[in-house]
Amino acid sequence: MYQADFLARLEAALRGALPLWGMGDDTDLELLTISENATFLATNRKSFARTVFRVHRPDYHTKDEIASELAWIEALRATGEVSIPAPIPMTSGALIADIDDDGHTRHVVAFEFVPGIEPPDGDLIPWYRELGAIHATLHSHSISWAKPKGFTRFSWDFETTIGATPHWGDWRKGLGLDDAGRAVIEQVVDLLRRKLDAYGKGPARFGLIHADLRLANLLVDTDRLTLIDFDDCGFSWYLYDFATAVSFFETDPRIPALLDAWKEGYRRVRPLSEEEAAIIPALVVMRRIQLTAWIASHAETPTAQAMGEPYTAGTVEMARRFLAAEGGAE
Repeated sequence: MYQADFLARLEAALRGALPLWGMGDDTDLELLTISENATFLATNRKSFARTVFRVHRPDYHTKDEIASELAWIEALRATGEVSIPAPIPMTSGALIADIDDDGHTRHVVAFEFVPGIEPPDGDLIPWYRELGAIHATLHSHSISWAKPKGFTRFSWDFETTIGATPHWGDWRKGLGLDDAGRAVIEQVVDLLRRKLDAYGKGPARFGLIHADLRLANLLVDTDRLTLIDFDDCGFSWYLYDFATAVSFFETDPRIPALLDAWKEGYRRVRPLSEEEAAIIPALVVMRRIQLTAWIASHAETPTAQAMGEPYTAGTVEMARRFLAAEGGAE
């Protein structure tokens, strides 16, 4: 778990940057979440105006990568087709500030506050139907959008998720993973490589996606669904977006029904054949293995501590079932 002195230091560093946005000592800061980044809510004590600040982890995204994320958000907002909080510029007009955290530079960006809560864990089917339409809208925009000069974001392909150069660490270091479990996942990884190579990276299948529209990154306000946290947006298979949407509960028995609802919503906006959709279970397994590595490499985060070794055990069991469904054997 993050230590109190670390969080206090981070808050102090952010407070020192508030004047760049025209905010002063009459601003309260509240930590909302901490994972890859730390997210704070700033509230003016007099006007009660609220702003959300994202303090980036060091050495994860460059300024150019963050600027590219914000450029896509602005382009999406300009269409009026999706609800996304607006980036808030500093008084200078710039969008990205730097703060010093004990000798490390952290980038900071601000967003407008949008009310809402995570979709309640009841009947999720209507929300996944809506999410399918939203994903298709993002994908259509991604294909047609002329990206600005210098646009740069991560790639989330096989090699950078569970292959030789993973952004989130080596899945083989999964918490509690033993030799038997490692052997099972290794078989699945080899199978996934072959399947994804066959599926290909044609422009209709692979491009810029959100890559993390899980429930925690959706805000429900009456009938409106707002998308937040584009920090992981990058280049991947479009259908990988569904895999990220079921992050951390991939073995839930509701997943087949949620996928059906998602595909229904998707097809309202963009064509999706069953032949193309057949790759989705493979992408879900790939995401699960990737998150097993993330938990091991981010053991200090509340999410990782909540998941722990049982998540790794679930990954092994999911891998066994995937092999069986594909006609493989341990």
